Amino acid sequence: MVIDDSFYMRLALKEAWKYQGLTFPNPAVGCTVVGGHGEILAVEAHHKAGGPHAEVNALKQAYYKLTDDSYILALTDSADIHTHLLSNHNGIFEDAKLYTTLEPCSHYGKTPSCASLIAELGIKEVYVGSNDTNKKAANGSMLLSMNNCMVYSEILKDECDALLYPFQKTLESHFVYFKWAQRLNGTTDGGIISSQESRRHVHALRDVCDLLVIGGGTVREDRPTLDARLVNGKAPDILILSRKKDFDRTIPLFNVAGRKVFIEDNLERIKEYKNIMIEGADMMYALTRNVVDYYLCYIAPSLGGSQSIHFCEDNFEFLNLSKESEDIIAWMKRMER
Repeated sequence: MVIDDSFYMRLALKEAWKYQGLTFPNPAVGCTVVGGHGEILAVEAHHKAGGPHAEVNALKQAYYKLTDDSYILALTDSADIHTHLLSNHNGIFEDAKLYTTLEPCSHYGKTPSCASLIAELGIKEVYVGSNDTNKKAANGSMLLSMNNCMVYSEILKDECDALLYPFQKTLESHFVYFKWAQRLNGTTDGGIISSQESRRHVHALRDVCDLLVIGGGTVREDRPTLDARLVNGKAPDILILSRKKDFDRTIPLFNVAGRKVFIEDNLERIKEYKNIMIEGADMMYALTRNVVDYYLCYIAPSLGGSQSIHFCEDNFEFLNLSKESEDIIAWMKRMER
């Protein structure tokens, strides 16, 4: 059976989307390492800012699969993984191919250069989805080419660019996404909808977002905290979108240390932040429609409720669908008419 390059890149994309929104201020990136006979040695992603990049995580797993050297599994620092791979690889990657959704970085920042590592491991073929437009990290493909590595660019470029888009938006201005949970029949009311695992995922997203936007009615009715306690993370600043300024200050969200809370009747505040999450349902969807880049929906396998979001004539492109627990998680963007 002949498997084309898009198959391996899709594996990398699928893995990377699991971490979309969690790697800020870094991009979500996926990587697949393939052996000399087409066998899959590893499929990995970048998990969080400051941690190993997708290529390093994938090469770590591939190395273990090829050598059974479990010592590397205990290494979490990127520089340590680099050092162990370079000292012990013994040429095992010379027939391997590497597929990455984003051009490998060329610079030494919080982590060493991925392009340098790939070149020194002797990998002869690298397949890239999106080119890196970040000047600090760009030119990884050139570095690889200068070290006898053949680089094939723009593999599933559109899909990889869609994965990279949130990162690019934060470089230029800011990225805004709208999050909601619904049941199979589309309803958003009637208490807790999503699973505990999905709620933990939302808290992880809050941990890395700068600003969380929510409606005044929701604040008054639900009296939320809007923190990241399920992942022991930091609480984002809050923008309450409301014409009325009178709120009960014993509502938990007002009493989180180190947080700024704004009560405003417009969305101008988002221009001061980079990574913004909006939480809400029908009214918030309508009020924020013109500022949202992507949409994130948790679809629970249940029925009930009575209120839904009215999308009017909006159509969506589904960028990624995954089911990591009970719920389906959908990333999408609104299509231009």
